[in-house]
Amino acid sequence: MTKSPSPASTPDPASETSTPTPPPSPAAPLPRLDRVLAGIERAGNALPNPIALFAALFLALAVVSTALSLAQVRVTVPGTDATKQINGLLTGDGVAWLLENLVPNFATFPPIAAVLVMIMAVGLAERTGLLETVMRATLARAPRSVLPYAVALISCQAHLMSDVACIVIPPLAAMVFKSAGRHPVAGLIGGFACVGAGYAAGFTIGSLDALYVGITQQAAAVLPGAASLHIHLLINYFFTASSSLVLGTLGGFLISRVLEPRLGPYTDAGDEPPQEDLALTPVQRRGLVWTGLVLAGYAAAVLAMWLPSGAPLRGPGGAFVPSPVLSGIVPILFGAFLLAGLTYGVTVKALTGTEDVVTAMSDSVRTMAGYVVLMFVAAQVIAVFNWSNVGVLLAVKAAALLTSVGLTGFWAVLAFVLLVSVLNLFIVSGSALWSLVGPVFVPAFMLLGMSPALSQAAFRIGDSATGIITPMNPYLFLLLAMVRRHEPDARLGTLISRLAVFVVPFLVVWLAILGVFYGFGLPLGPGAGITLDPVSLQGG
Repeated sequence: MTKSPSPASTPDPASETSTPTPPPSPAAPLPRLDRVLAGIERAGNALPNPIALFAALFLALAVVSTALSLAQVRVTVPGTDATKQINGLLTGDGVAWLLENLVPNFATFPPIAAVLVMIMAVGLAERTGLLETVMRATLARAPRSVLPYAVALISCQAHLMSDVACIVIPPLAAMVFKSAGRHPVAGLIGGFACVGAGYAAGFTIGSLDALYVGITQQAAAVLPGAASLHIHLLINYFFTASSSLVLGTLGGFLISRVLEPRLGPYTDAGDEPPQEDLALTPVQRRGLVWTGLVLAGYAAAVLAMWLPSGAPLRGPGGAFVPSPVLSGIVPILFGAFLLAGLTYGVTVKALTGTEDVVTAMSDSVRTMAGYVVLMFVAAQVIAVFNWSNVGVLLAVKAAALLTSVGLTGFWAVLAFVLLVSVLNLFIVSGSALWSLVGPVFVPAFMLLGMSPALSQAAFRIGDSATGIITPMNPYLFLLLAMVRRHEPDARLGTLISRLAVFVVPFLVVWLAILGVFYGFGLPLGPGAGITLDPVSLQGG
């Protein structure tokens, strides 16, 4: 998965996956799937670390921008009279610009602050046990026949928990499946598949949304006039909320009708760990009640300051959209998670003083070191894209290429989703991949009359569906270790073949949902339509 920064560290499964697997017998040739996976693994291993990848891209941009500047290349944005000259980074002006802006490029990069703020509050809620308790309370009450759908639906909201969902949800799903007399491996694999293949869906909002929209803002800024666009955290909310319901239903069907029947009858292994009791303790139930009451009061206060006529959080002219509620959704969500974590932690005595609160939030941020370094380099790359006007040049050329081959409208969106799906097999970091393709395709689609919200929605699909079957996903090996507790002879190829059941259906259905939004011109989020008024790109 690795789509967003996680407050939890990834366990090392090396001890459970390092045992050599016996080669196939001569009578059983190497399956085609294994050969394909081996090729993917070799190609993925050949890729550099994302930080090194962006460092190389920065150097390439420096050289290319300088060469284009010396050649006096100019670019005109279609629909405008503005002609922009390419600026070279390795010129005197370029070096002076970099010296003056290296730190501001990083300090003002939108994803940094938003993600760090969200991860502090979500990390507090996770470390007090609130998120796991909510999941236990939900899954433990689901009837046997409804259980696969409940697991799938909850898993499709999992990006709220960041990557910790890959560690928490699959074993919990296995427990409730076994308690209900169903195959625990179906819950284990199904939960993992729905977490990953539907990772960017959900009617919940978390750090992933802040990460996406921050990069989208920077990518859209490549074009003149983009500052007038209202890009906020909820630009995909209608799309992701509705998608999570459909994908949750689809995931439940695939678990119960496709995956579980193919696993055969379950035989309990003698050395399996004892079954954990999913029932909540009286203290946990009391914690959930108090947390629910506090959040209800908090939500009522926010709505009271937004909904009534003349309310202080209404936008210009008393509008709902845009409004301070949407532009300030990050601090509003921060307050919600902070209150929830504090209320639950104090009630169950997971927090006994301010030191515990500070420690929980600090530990969550401490795990972000790698992400911060990656964002430092990515911020420089995107800033050079903007300053040098190479981003404008690439966007104009990409839009012209798509038009020349007939890929406009939804066909262009479809091609983009498929491209991202392939890249996702090798670059599993969502922040790295969106930082890589966003600065080119967001403005390119804007030149084709499509909004940044549509580009971001399309990226969500490609960035999720294929991540569960790539050996580049570290959580795949963790899942294999979990599966081996029930099936000691399980192999990676077998595991991926089971997960592959979810990839194409999720990809096709999610594209169909986006097609419905596109075909009927439905808004993807509050104030975020499908199309873009070309007039908005003029000026600047």
